[in-house]
Amino acid sequence: MVRFVGVQNAVRWIQTTGLEKILGELSEYVSDDYRRWESFDKSPRVANHSAIGVIELMPTSDGHLYSFKYVNGHPSNPAKGLQTVTAFGVLSDVESGYPLLVAEMTLLTALRTAATSAMAAKHLARPDSTTMAMIGAGTQAEFQAIAVRETLGIRSLRVFDTDPAASAKLVRNLTPLGFDVHVATDSADAVAGADVITTCTADKANATVLTDDMVKPGVHVNAIGGDCPGKTELDAAILRRADVFVEFPEQTRIEGEIQQVERDFPVTELWQVVAGTTPGRTSSDQITVFDSVGFAIEDFSVLRYLHAQTHNSAFWIDIDLVADPDDPKDLFGFTQGSDAPVPAL
Repeated sequence: MVRFVGVQNAVRWIQTTGLEKILGELSEYVSDDYRRWESFDKSPRVANHSAIGVIELMPTSDGHLYSFKYVNGHPSNPAKGLQTVTAFGVLSDVESGYPLLVAEMTLLTALRTAATSAMAAKHLARPDSTTMAMIGAGTQAEFQAIAVRETLGIRSLRVFDTDPAASAKLVRNLTPLGFDVHVATDSADAVAGADVITTCTADKANATVLTDDMVKPGVHVNAIGGDCPGKTELDAAILRRADVFVEFPEQTRIEGEIQQVERDFPVTELWQVVAGTTPGRTSSDQITVFDSVGFAIEDFSVLRYLHAQTHNSAFWIDIDLVADPDDPKDLFGFTQGSDAPVPAL
């Protein structure tokens, strides 16, 4: 039997534990794994692209545990009543190769993405930051705002989305949680006076939702919407004025904002900042950009966290996923004998 955390149990776990607590603790899990970045097997994700979206596998291992995530990205899905991103994942024991945990990861991806953004902001944003701008008010927005508040204490939020209903949804969700939300008329209005800017739009296009003139000295940008070839959000001129930090350069140069610039464009790997071997923010007027496309180690972190947090709980069930014959060499006999599973009539 293999432990399974499905959607309903994931929701119950989030409600019982508290989103703020989860995001704060998960950010520490991601930080811990970033500090031991060099111990992981790393490779760009395996992606199958189509004209309307992408389906990807994201594997990694630290030599003791192995994980992978199956994830899609289909920007046109909401028009059909479907999520843009859905996912599930597996955490396995390297010694035996047996899966330890199977979990939904649509919710977990939102959690780990927000926790990673908060970790980046902790190291790259000015510590006196008071205002956050969100360009894009889709499924990630509330998680991003809460995670950054847990890290920097920001409560003033300025938001713009081309869909007024999305902005209204964000106001409805975040105002009761103590946020002061300003719904902006456009992106320029949203970023006015912001210390931290998060871009998180869904269109699979080389868009410019943040132009060079909008980014003032001292701002930190979490650019998390560009995550596949041909999908960007920032004016390339911003990158040339900023210090750019990435997860895994081999992947980010294909999928991130820096796909717009030359192949030898200088970047800093964020794990080096988290580990304390390379400086992050060095001055109050420095512009910093976290060009985030999402990386498998972050999925590993959230699966590792979920496995630990739900171990002695009622938030999982056993699923009959792995054949377990009495004689491990007699799989055929297992299908024929008395210990074979008998379907219910």
